[in-house]
Amino acid sequence: MPNALNSPSLRSWIDIRPDNDFPIQNLPFGVFETEERGPRLAVAIGGYVLDLYAASQFGFFEDLTELGDAQPKVFRRRSLNAFLRLGRPAWRAVRQRVSELLRHDEPRLRDHEEAVRECLLRQTEVRMLRPVKPANYTDFYSSIEHATNVGIMFRDPANALLPNWRWLPIGYHGRTSSIVASGTPIRRPSGQRKAPDETVPTFGPSRQLDFELEMAFVVGSGSELGTPVSIEQAEEHIFGLCLFNDWSARDLQSWEYVPLGPFLGKNFGSSVAPWVVTLDALEPFRIAGPVQEPAPLPYLAQRGSHNFDVQLEVALTPEGGAETTISRSNFGLMYWSMAQQLAHHTSNGCNLEAGDLYASGTISGTTPDSLGSMLELAWRGTRPLPLADGSERKFLLDGDTVTMRGHATKDGVRIGFGEVRGTVLPAL
Repeated sequence: MPNALNSPSLRSWIDIRPDNDFPIQNLPFGVFETEERGPRLAVAIGGYVLDLYAASQFGFFEDLTELGDAQPKVFRRRSLNAFLRLGRPAWRAVRQRVSELLRHDEPRLRDHEEAVRECLLRQTEVRMLRPVKPANYTDFYSSIEHATNVGIMFRDPANALLPNWRWLPIGYHGRTSSIVASGTPIRRPSGQRKAPDETVPTFGPSRQLDFELEMAFVVGSGSELGTPVSIEQAEEHIFGLCLFNDWSARDLQSWEYVPLGPFLGKNFGSSVAPWVVTLDALEPFRIAGPVQEPAPLPYLAQRGSHNFDVQLEVALTPEGGAETTISRSNFGLMYWSMAQQLAHHTSNGCNLEAGDLYASGTISGTTPDSLGSMLELAWRGTRPLPLADGSERKFLLDGDTVTMRGHATKDGVRIGFGEVRGTVLPAL
């Protein structure tokens, strides 16, 4: 079924531009609200959101036994979590039915004027919310280019990677309460920082605020405590992917560094995009990842292609200024795949919960214009980054807006992720 829904020949009765992120082959899931309707689950199609609760009220899902007695209430929630807990058969059944309803030759919704009016709303007229309410969040460190660059700057250039880096997907447990929806402003954090030329630390606003270009995968199916998830079964627990910006205060982070992982330099805010693109929609874009040397231990050894060819970009817009694209990278470059990350995460018996977020870590490429953080783009402040308005950046300034976008393209089909955006507010 997923392959049929991905066919380049599919067309919708809704007019969709070729450069739009949300053709009928995509159908990502998210959550929106309006003053009149409150929070509801939706699917993106072209420039519209399809209100799944309204569609359920018109009986479009009444014969889907995979939903059981969960509808219509499962579609009137503030997150996807309850829907995710229904399991993969339910996710696929709803995506299948939505694809049928939107197909160019299907009249059930197209010719039902009242249903069209109630079920389809312009994206510009709704407020998109955080798509999931994660009970748990893990941030990985899985780009070998990024890890090498950080090692060169902060460690030994001759031995840039940590001794364990090529043996396991390094990660740390982060904070879920400060994961916010795209568009939510990010307050510049304060904390202890100590410059190399200072004898003692001081407390104050971060002087080295940064972004991190990341993708996150959303757990759909949970697992039992004490039961590892095998590498072969890992992707069965993944619902989909979304754009993710893990904001970082580099000066706070470097001063407070402990072996347990980041603390105040990270937990003040992370931004998540509103649309979750299903793993099924990304099937045509599978590619092989980098060759892993040494070969992973057996529990991390994978067969087939588990990376995805998703083009990514970062734009920076100064307050009142023009947007400058400052980085272009690709999710397919990741050394450790999502399947390996999940298998390692559960290898000690740690359990998964529906709605959990697992971020990739900064995604950097091999060229100067493909680096996924200001830390790398301006090389720890030693190579200021020029912007379109003639200004420069070593790190982010108050009023700067960071926008991340991503899409995959093949056979004339563009599967996009929308964008994740945040503006820096001054410290309190």
